[in-house]
Amino acid sequence: MTIKSEFIRGFPDDEFVVRTQRAQNMMRKQSIDALLLMSETEFTYFTGFQSNFWQSPTRPWFLIIPSAGKPVAVIPSIGENAISASWIGDVRVWASPNPQDEGISLLTTTLKEFATTHKRIGVLMGFETHLRMPANDVDKLRLALGSIDLTDATDIIRNLRMVKSEREIGKHVFVCDLVSSAYENVPNLIRAGMSERETMHTYRMDVLSRGVDSVPYIIATAAPEGSDDAIRYPSDRAMAEGDVLFIDTGAEIDGYYSDFDRNFAIGRASDATRRAYELVYRATDAGIKAVRPGARTCDIWKAMADVLGMSEATGGGVGRMGHGVGLRNTEWPSIMPTDETVLCAGMVLAIEPGIDFAPGKMMLHEENVVVRENGAQLITRRAAPEIPII
Repeated sequence: MTIKSEFIRGFPDDEFVVRTQRAQNMMRKQSIDALLLMSETEFTYFTGFQSNFWQSPTRPWFLIIPSAGKPVAVIPSIGENAISASWIGDVRVWASPNPQDEGISLLTTTLKEFATTHKRIGVLMGFETHLRMPANDVDKLRLALGSIDLTDATDIIRNLRMVKSEREIGKHVFVCDLVSSAYENVPNLIRAGMSERETMHTYRMDVLSRGVDSVPYIIATAAPEGSDDAIRYPSDRAMAEGDVLFIDTGAEIDGYYSDFDRNFAIGRASDATRRAYELVYRATDAGIKAVRPGARTCDIWKAMADVLGMSEATGGGVGRMGHGVGLRNTEWPSIMPTDETVLCAGMVLAIEPGIDFAPGKMMLHEENVVVRENGAQLITRRAAPEIPII
């Protein structure tokens, strides 16, 4: 199989210009002179740069968004040619690896160039963020910056990345379509007697053959009459009649993800399994129906919880019933009772209700939607209303 010809990779420069200007508008309101970013997703978001080199933890990379003008990259010299091809232009390098001074001197000098008005540098300190540099270097940077403060700018990046442009949404739609086709093909690939590990490899190869760039997140587990775990790595256990196969897929193309799952019964499904599947299916419908601009993520959770509460199910143990999807398969916000994020048109969400319907047995279901002005746009092909039998 080959990727469909209509897919367009990358973005024109104006996409990055708009993202940067939106960030700068928010920075000025918070009296922040510059943003200091270090992770792969932020580099991709503001520059378009993608590389497997991020898998190596040896060298840190820094991106500075000043309050006006283009971003500035402060990076190891090995990345100079790649980053220089992006739209930003200003690339400053040091020879790396250099554990004694892994870019801290150059970074400090560059930050001081911009932190002249408010003496405040925004960094990501909040939920679902991390600083991609050694803790010792964080201390060195704070000391070297002197009176310049490092302040939490998580809300700026969170608010930017939660709301997608139409070009970003197009990539989500495309990858969801490819994975939907792969799920529909599972009954042609999988059979009783195959191990969980063999099932995962077979399915992964099918997803890749359809044109996705990678499938970094995949779960393929099976257990008698219901899934027993939603996160463990597949084993060599052979699937048998009466098992329920649970597959969860986080696939990406051009940096943008799908994240949704499917359940299959091997040979037959018990009455308890069928009831659990149908209940979670109805809860998913309720969650999708609750999606609209102005609603809160906790409202979506309640819509699904109300459906699940109609049964004797004890409720799922995964901690939430959905989340945002973007440059990672799980992003802000979380669909749970304590998250009051207000939905805006352009958000991409995974609607993911789940229940523990018997001791050690759970049923999860997941679809991806875009928040539109008139409600939810389903971008995955809806699962069958009754559990498929393989």
